Amino acid sequence: MIRVELGKLARRPRSWITISLLCLLPIVVAIFVAVTHVAPPPGQGPALLSAVLSNGSLFPAAALAIVLPIFLPVAVAVVAGDADAGEASSGMLRYMLARPVGRTRLLIAKLIALVAFVLVAVLAVALTSYVAGRALFGDKPVAIGTNGITANVIATSLSGTGLTPADVLIRTAGAVTFIAVSMLGVGAIALFLSTLTDSSLAAALGALAALITSGVLVALNSAAAVSPYLPTRYWLAWLDFFREPILWRDIDRGFAIQGVYLLVFLAAAWANFATKDITS
Repeated sequence: MIRVELGKLARRPRSWITISLLCLLPIVVAIFVAVTHVAPPPGQGPALLSAVLSNGSLFPAAALAIVLPIFLPVAVAVVAGDADAGEASSGMLRYMLARPVGRTRLLIAKLIALVAFVLVAVLAVALTSYVAGRALFGDKPVAIGTNGITANVIATSLSGTGLTPADVLIRTAGAVTFIAVSMLGVGAIALFLSTLTDSSLAAALGALAALITSGVLVALNSAAAVSPYLPTRYWLAWLDFFREPILWRDIDRGFAIQGVYLLVFLAAAWANFATKDITS
């Protein structure tokens, strides 16, 4: 069943078109920045984009910052929202459950397919952006402080210290992992909603509405009491991987809150799907 779900995901042109568009957007931004040599000042625009003119090694992190606020959550919500609702609306879900396939097994297979999509999407953005960054901005060492060029330093952290190639690789891997887990939280919400309706669009829009509401409440001082428990509260904590030293407080909290959302909404999805009367 897992192979079946992974195969369906791989055979759908929509999956690859979505991933291609996610990869294309940062490349378009990189081309404009490389041609004009104009990047947003530090603290403005996508995170770390201002640092890529001197060296392209940090562009994967900047690319993730470009797609994270809107495009990546939308892609994940659409795929997860279609997991059950799409097949229910087409009548395929009832046909599949007529065969000796357990509902729990089917839901787990859909979850694994969703995890695969999230990982492929995030890694594809990071890898294509790395190639584009190196090609457009180069990988020359950067100057740190007043002593000129520091040996083996290819980028500058958000704290102003130098980063070696190994530092950039490890910190980018940490950011990719954090963002992927955050997107799985989005997927869990959409997957749960997908078990409640036969409309994949309604499930995706419901998940996006929850994220928009979370974003609005995070920005409100009057909602400070509930802010630490909202799904988008720690989305930008991955930037702390690019500080020296790494600030683990918000990173750990981000992993923890996404773990809670995963457990709660996957359990709710299983409870509803296991007892749901499939009529279509």
